[in-house]
Amino acid sequence: MKDIKFNKDGLIPAIAQDADTGEVLMLAYMNAESLRRTLESGQAWFYSRSRRELWHKGATSGNTITVSEVWKDCDSDTILIKGKAAGPVCHTGNATCFFQQLTQKDIEL
Repeated sequence: MKDIKFNKDGLIPAIAQDADTGEVLMLAYMNAESLRRTLESGQAWFYSRSRRELWHKGATSGNTITVSEVWKDCDSDTILIKGKAAGPVCHTGNATCFFQQLTQKDIEL
């Protein structure tokens, strides 16, 4: 993949964002194959670090992400996927994985 900077494990962080609202839906990782499948299919594919396998987002739940655009950041070391989710993206059932706000109190030792 031209100019894409995968880490030593062959992975790159990928942020999924709602194409209409700009809301961040989730963060996952991609390898070259999942990025290729995403670009070819128009559906979000990731690489599961825990299962060590390709993962078609929503293949089991039906909550796929239909991709409208794929961007890379200025350093070519992060991917941004803009798309529309068919349902809740988070495994908890929330629309987004980012629903828990941290405060100063949360980080005090």
